[in-house]
Amino acid sequence: MPKVTFDGVSVAVAVDHLPEPKVLLQDVSLELTEARVGVIGANGSGKSTLLRLVNGLVQPSEGHVAVDGQDTVRAVRSVRRAVGFVFTDPLSQLVMPTGREDVELSLRRTARNGAERRRLADAALDRFGLLPLADQSIYELSGGERQLLALAAVLAVDPAVLVLDEPSTLLDLRNRELLRRTLTGLDQQIIMSTHDLDLVLGMDRVLVIDQGAVVFDGQAATAVAFYRELCLAGLETPGPGPR
Repeated sequence: MPKVTFDGVSVAVAVDHLPEPKVLLQDVSLELTEARVGVIGANGSGKSTLLRLVNGLVQPSEGHVAVDGQDTVRAVRSVRRAVGFVFTDPLSQLVMPTGREDVELSLRRTARNGAERRRLADAALDRFGLLPLADQSIYELSGGERQLLALAAVLAVDPAVLVLDEPSTLLDLRNRELLRRTLTGLDQQIIMSTHDLDLVLGMDRVLVIDQGAVVFDGQAATAVAFYRELCLAGLETPGPGPR
């Protein structure tokens, strides 16, 4: 199983109206070797920043991130060949007019022969039940179909690590279950952020992120219980309305 390492990682960005950089992630040190790693936390907590560090979409302001010893800044090309990334919004990564063309595009480096690319693309699409939709415009597909298409395109090149940023957000119940079963059967190491606490319960290890810090790191059920308490802390019970 691959090893993803965070060594004293912080991320800060300049914001026009603030005198100091905004800290998105603070002093994270982790060694991720489990097959299934979940990441949960509130919106704006730093989950997406953590995930985008894994394939070099975000660079650390301090510290280092490595995938199997390859630094995500100095060896970004090698890292991106090893790490597939699926965005929350599939239109962020679907660039071709149709699903088949998009999957074939992802295969251009590994399959130089056009007929071979077509065969591999069709197999990737068929895996998700998308082959009947292969030649439709991506804008004619539902949000869930686009998300599954984005996943198919990433898996077509067989990355060692699969990073998913809230992949179930646009999925209905049927496609969410298809996603769960697909992830369960994959050989890749999976690092996934999600608000779907049922989905994260199937992970080997779960990180809870709050205000840019890892505040819990452990078993899935315990992590979910910790996160529920964190979310409820400080909430006031609404009183009766005016009479």
